[in-house]
Amino acid sequence: MLDANIKTQLKAYLERVTQPIEIVASLDDGPKSHEMQELLRDVAEQSSLITLIERRDDDERKPSFSVGPKGGDGRVRFAGLPMGHEFTSLILALLQSAGYPPKVEADVIEQIRNLEGEFNFETYISLSCHNCPDVVQALNLMAILNPNIRHTMIDGALFQKEVEERQIMAVPTVYLNGQEFGQGRMELGEILAKVDTGAAARDAKKLSEQAAFDVLVVGGGPAGAAAAIYAARKGIRTGIVAERFGGQVMDTMAIENFISVKYTEGPKLVASLEEHVKEYEVDVMNLQRVAKVVPGSEDGTTLAEVQLENGATLKSRTVIVATGARWREMNVPGEQEFRGKGVAYCPHCDGPLFKGKRVAVIGGGNSGVEAAIDLAGVVAHVTLLEFADDLRADAVLQKKLYSLPNVTVIKSAQTTEVTGSDKVNGLVYKDRKTDETHRIELEGVFVQIGLLPNTDFLKGTLELSRFGEIIVDAKGQTSVPGVFAAGDCTTVPYKQIIIAMGEGAKASLSAFDHLIRTSTPA
Repeated sequence: MLDANIKTQLKAYLERVTQPIEIVASLDDGPKSHEMQELLRDVAEQSSLITLIERRDDDERKPSFSVGPKGGDGRVRFAGLPMGHEFTSLILALLQSAGYPPKVEADVIEQIRNLEGEFNFETYISLSCHNCPDVVQALNLMAILNPNIRHTMIDGALFQKEVEERQIMAVPTVYLNGQEFGQGRMELGEILAKVDTGAAARDAKKLSEQAAFDVLVVGGGPAGAAAAIYAARKGIRTGIVAERFGGQVMDTMAIENFISVKYTEGPKLVASLEEHVKEYEVDVMNLQRVAKVVPGSEDGTTLAEVQLENGATLKSRTVIVATGARWREMNVPGEQEFRGKGVAYCPHCDGPLFKGKRVAVIGGGNSGVEAAIDLAGVVAHVTLLEFADDLRADAVLQKKLYSLPNVTVIKSAQTTEVTGSDKVNGLVYKDRKTDETHRIELEGVFVQIGLLPNTDFLKGTLELSRFGEIIVDAKGQTSVPGVFAAGDCTTVPYKQIIIAMGEGAKASLSAFDHLIRTSTPA
């Protein structure tokens, strides 16, 4: 199952295991069980401290296996083969079950251990989903640290009957004690905040006690990370407050235009950004949503305030807004009603759930055409709808698209409604040339029509363009002195990672220049 190179790497990892581990597999005679058996035997062979027990019992899911200390209760379970993006989840579960310390703050570990009640988590994933491992690894760790918590990773492609019964059409989807708990990428802190009701109040109190910053960056994407690094290198007090460190890049797979790096993936780039930021004394306040920015005085004698949705208030001499953008929505009837029930925005993550089904892709730019090409290899048929008279994607992508036998392209098409009952069953569009209305029967709709700036909280505070972008000058200065902006949330053209980084650095240098020319608050 595992090639020699992977076995060598795995053996090196498992040398860190110092306590006996037990893997208990529940198998049948199917081909997937044989694959799992082969995988687990390969894993067990790499360490004398791992015992593999193979059973043919009545476990509700076959094939599946649990991981835990020998003789203990295996509270971490994998229903399906944890390969692809999930192979790291398996390695971490093995190491942490043997007592290897996780890279998590001590207060977070204590918070997990102090959770009271019974928590049975189930996470439906696809092996091609790059967001799923974060959720799986967070819940696995919680199960390892707290005996009241159990977690099962479920490969939706393998257990399709469950997926149909629970009408799961997006991954990751998490259930807690039989009820839907959450959907989409969630970090450990987000999960804890939902199950530990007192966490938000404790966070707000702790954050409000922070000393004032010289530069406070709002947003943790490429622009925000670059701004923080450039500020911290000046030796001034720097902080980042972000709803999700990495931002939109976390949802980007193939990156081939980041100069000097031929190919990388969004999560890998974000990990490098975070590692670089933490090389400096930057206070990173992740998983915090900003509600309002209150500018300071023009001469710098009064500090700016950044108010968070949890009630905390942060103060700073200057603020750099780098909140990026989010997927643009169609804003048609049925889109919100069926979000996660057939309406999706990430073809890489959710595509495998539509295997053998009919789907539509809305948008004929690079993102839309790339999505249609990817989906064509998984689903039965793809219909791509473009509002304009011609596709806007690069010629090489269009050539590939038109070569695929299971793709239909419809131009001059205005989507007017997504239909369904409990899940999507069709899409209605208007032919813009004839005004005729048509309906397509399908099971999924992937929206790829561009981005919207995350600036709603700034209305009435900063000058925005008619598209909601923050209007900035050549130095990243906004309409308010002491408040700067950078990246995809601004009027700077061409929303690209490399441009956002440069704009973040520029805004930071401008903020520093502002600091040395204004008064220091008493």
